[in-house]
Amino acid sequence: MSKEGQFLKQRREKAEALAEMGVKLYSNTFSPANTISEILPKSEELSLEASDETRFTYSIAGRILSMRKFGKAAFCHIVDSSGRMQVYIKKETLGDEVFATFKKWDIGDIVGIEGKLFKTKTGEPSIAAEKLVMISKSLRPLPEKWHGLTDVETRYRQRYIDLIVTPEVKETFRKRVDIIRHIRDFLNARGYMEVETPMMQPVPGGATAKPFKTYHNALEMDLYLRIAPELYLKRLLVGGFNKVFEINRNFRNEGLSTRHNPEFTMLEFYQAYATYHDMMDLTEEMVSWLCQEVNGTLEIEYQGMPVNLAPPWNRLTMDEALVEIGGVAPEILENEQAVFALAKEKGIELDGKAGIGKAKTELFELLVEDKLIDPTFITSYPTEVSPLARKNEENPEVTDRFELFITGRELANAFSELNDPTDQRQRFTKQIDDRGTDEEIHPVLDEDYLRALEYGMPSAAGEGIGIDRLVMLLTDSSSIRDVIFFPHLKPESTSQETGKSGTAKSQPAS
Repeated sequence: MSKEGQFLKQRREKAEALAEMGVKLYSNTFSPANTISEILPKSEELSLEASDETRFTYSIAGRILSMRKFGKAAFCHIVDSSGRMQVYIKKETLGDEVFATFKKWDIGDIVGIEGKLFKTKTGEPSIAAEKLVMISKSLRPLPEKWHGLTDVETRYRQRYIDLIVTPEVKETFRKRVDIIRHIRDFLNARGYMEVETPMMQPVPGGATAKPFKTYHNALEMDLYLRIAPELYLKRLLVGGFNKVFEINRNFRNEGLSTRHNPEFTMLEFYQAYATYHDMMDLTEEMVSWLCQEVNGTLEIEYQGMPVNLAPPWNRLTMDEALVEIGGVAPEILENEQAVFALAKEKGIELDGKAGIGKAKTELFELLVEDKLIDPTFITSYPTEVSPLARKNEENPEVTDRFELFITGRELANAFSELNDPTDQRQRFTKQIDDRGTDEEIHPVLDEDYLRALEYGMPSAAGEGIGIDRLVMLLTDSSSIRDVIFFPHLKPESTSQETGKSGTAKSQPAS
C-alpha cells in the first residue's frame, strides 16, 4: 500500500471510531458568531491577569492547521477565512467524554469552538475551549507543516489545498478581488456604465485568435465562445451609450504558458467622442491609482526588477522605439527593402504577403519589447497590423493606436476606433483574402457589425487591459497560473507547456 493509501486508511479508521462514539462527522448545527479577525483586536485590551468573569465568550469555526497534545491538555491553531488563532483545550473543562473524542481529531478537520478569550504567558491571544463540535472530518492529510505544498503543478491542480496551507496565495487572490473592485469604482466614478455582451457569438471578432466552437441544437447553427467583446461593445456606442465597460471572460483555443490561459479575464472600455490620447491619460491615471491603493506605493518590484509607476509615463512611436531602444538606424526604417533585409538578418520569417508594417512590428517585438520595464506607451502602429484602428490623418500608413508595456510585457491595447463602414469592410475583406490557412482569422465577414457602422458610430476610443497580467504585476506573480484560481492544465501525464502570443486588443490577458 502506498504512503498516501496508508494515511487514508488511518484517517478512515479514526472517522469510524468517532462515529461509533456518537460523533457526527459532517454536522450542520454549529453557526459561528465571530470571525478570527474580529476577535484578535479585542485581545489588545486583555491583560494576562484578567479573570474569567471579565472575559467574553466567542464562537469561531475553522480548519485545524496544527496540534500539540500534552496528556490532559492540548493547543491547536485553527484558521478561518479571516485569520489564524490558537485554541486551548483542557480535559478538566470539557470532560472525559468530549476530550476522548477530541484526541481522535486530526489536522485538517473543520471544527467549531466556543470559549473565552485569554492571553498565554507568551502573550498569544487564545480561546479557552468550553465547547467543541466536529463540522467536517478530513480524510486526507494536509502537506507537512514545514514543507507546505512545494510541487508547483499540484498547487495549481489542487488549488483548494494551496489556499489552505499557503497564506501568501490567499493574499494574492484577495488582492485580485480588490483590484477588480477598484477598477469598477474608478470607471463608475467617471460615468462609465458596466454592461454584459454575448459570450457565444455567431461570428468571432474583435481580435485575431482561434476560437472554441460549439453547436446550438435549437438554432441549428455554429456558435463560438468569444475571443473578445469589442464588436458588441461598439454596437452599444452606435445605440447611444457613450461610456461602456465590461469585465469579461474571453476564450482562445491556443497554447498554455506562464502568460497564457485559454480562459482569461479582460477589461474593455469604450468612450464616444474620445481619442487614443484620452485613453492613454485615463490608463496612466487608473493603473497608477490602482497600484497606490493596493500596494501603498508607486515604486514596486516585479521578479527582482524595480518598476516605477509614477506618472508621467514614457510615450514613443514604434519607429522611435526601434531607433532609441532597438538600435535600428533611422534610414533603415524609411526604406522598405532595408527593413525586410534587417528582419531576415534577425531570423524573422515573413510570408510573401507581409508588408513593411508587419516587418516593423516583428522587429519591435524582437528588439524592443522585453526592454520596456517602466511603463511605456508605444504608438503609431502600422495600419497593416491594426484592422480595427483608425488611420492617422497625417500618415495613413499608421494608426491612432497604442500598446502599453510594463516589465517587457504588453498590458493594454487601445486605439481611436475605426467608424468608417467602407474602410472597415475593405480591411476585413483584405484580412480574409490574406488569411491563407491561418485559423486565427475567421473567414466570414461580420455583416451585422458592418450594418451597425452604416447607421453611424460616433468617433470613439476603446481599450482592452489584461486583468490577469495586471494582477501578476501588482502581486509580483511570475505566472498567470498564480493569479487564476483554477488554471487550465494538460492531463497530468502530459503537462509540458506551450505558448503563443499576438497583438489583438484583448490579447494581453490570454
